[in-house]
Amino acid sequence: MVALACIPGIFCQAELPRADFRVVPLPNSIENIESSKPFLLTGDCCIICGNDTLTGRLLAEDIFKITGLNLAVQESASKKNQRAVRFETDATVSNPEGYRINVDSKGIRISASSRAGLFYGSKTLVKSLPQRKTDTVSVPAVRISDAPRFAYRGMLLDCGRHFFPVKDVKVFIDMLALHNMNTLHWHLTEDQGWRFEVRKHPVLTEVGSKRRGSEIGWSVGLNDGVPHEGFYTQDDCREVIRYAAERNITVIPEIDIPGHTTSLLACFPEIGCTGGPYSVSDHWGVHEDIVCAGNDHTFEILRDVLDEVCEVFPSEYINIGGDEAPKTRWEQCPKCQARIEKEGIIATDGHSKESALQGWFTHQIEQYLNKKGRKVIGWNEIAESVASASSAIMNRYDSVATANAVREGRDVVVNTSAYCYFDYPQGSDLRLEPKLFPLGETVGLSRVYSLEPVPAGLTEEEKSHILGVQANVWGEFIDRLLLVQYQTLPRMAAMAEVQWTEPANKNYKDFLHRLPNMRKSYDTNGYFHRAHIE
Repeated sequence: MVALACIPGIFCQAELPRADFRVVPLPNSIENIESSKPFLLTGDCCIICGNDTLTGRLLAEDIFKITGLNLAVQESASKKNQRAVRFETDATVSNPEGYRINVDSKGIRISASSRAGLFYGSKTLVKSLPQRKTDTVSVPAVRISDAPRFAYRGMLLDCGRHFFPVKDVKVFIDMLALHNMNTLHWHLTEDQGWRFEVRKHPVLTEVGSKRRGSEIGWSVGLNDGVPHEGFYTQDDCREVIRYAAERNITVIPEIDIPGHTTSLLACFPEIGCTGGPYSVSDHWGVHEDIVCAGNDHTFEILRDVLDEVCEVFPSEYINIGGDEAPKTRWEQCPKCQARIEKEGIIATDGHSKESALQGWFTHQIEQYLNKKGRKVIGWNEIAESVASASSAIMNRYDSVATANAVREGRDVVVNTSAYCYFDYPQGSDLRLEPKLFPLGETVGLSRVYSLEPVPAGLTEEEKSHILGVQANVWGEFIDRLLLVQYQTLPRMAAMAEVQWTEPANKNYKDFLHRLPNMRKSYDTNGYFHRAHIE
């Protein structure tokens, strides 16, 4: 039944579809202006974007996709009192990703001090719209002032285990943008595949990007025997970077060293401790073969790789992984032991001398990247026995590890596995879940939402070292975009509020009331999402 709105003494008309600015993530300040009539967004309106035609075009495309309204994009008004959505530069918006929205009966103004702020203001307007075709939308008169809680708001996409074509990576970027996320952590190398083209060493993709099959299940000794391959050319990577940048997203590549390098060793067996032979792995888990830290040629190859990574990726940070690197081979390797002796490396603070060797290894890579104007980020293990605290940590452990790292002066991105691993099941009844990561605990929607990234008891200085929060989609058992979306949505919505919304404004019950319109947005965009919430 169509609701009717009656105008006394005139007639009754169908109630207009109405925008609702209580979106996901929730803006931090929304003030309704009762004294003003709503603005009627119709097809004869335009978008006056100043010099930001790109954001204007993206906004117009989104509005058309949702409502069917085809708004012209103009740099300036073509007539007096033109009904429009206007972009305005406002230097008083201090946060570079912050924005203001002001709506009255004359129009909509989105103001910010940067393009990023205009982009997020536009996204809030887009998500406020009713997800239906219409010739008019009633936009309530409001004042919105908003800015993100954290500067780093990201997700990891694992393309090392399973390759995803560029078009799928772009869809994932669109999903990030819809949720106000600004970082794609692109996991490009693994034991099971090398996905980044290194032009100086084409063998890395000729050999390292291909494996003979994939393990079925986890540690059960079964393999599907289906060859799997794929890699990104440098031009592919630049296309992804460009597409992401248009949506205010930075792409941080991960080149995993010294562990998770079986695909690298298959191409250069001489930089392994045993000399091989090695092959690109067709099974999951932690592998004992890692690159040799005592071999100078190891660093020659890695410098070649990192040179080309830095040529392609403009990101401030380069992720070098560093996790799950067993020291068995180093303990038995004459070259590694000679390196330990030459460098005077000793066991400290409960860490073996081989663990300390990884600290030395990391420091060599860190120094090389620092000379290129880049910073190192990696998993918890890179913090072990490293003298420099300039490398940032991706903390997958608990809040104690976060607190310890920031008290050492390290920058931290929180991605606690118990809240942020989206390959883990979403419900307690595993019979109803995709057979993905069997070792993971249940990470339901409410659990994701409950994450508080900042440990209690930190000083303001220590809190400033928490860069932000990230969720991860690990790919051992996720081999297609459909599964990525199912595992991610709607958990990405909960993560978005952890990353963006101030804790005082978070409320899970209220979030659930706002979630249905976000789900409609998933449908509009053709995203496959989990319907049941536990």
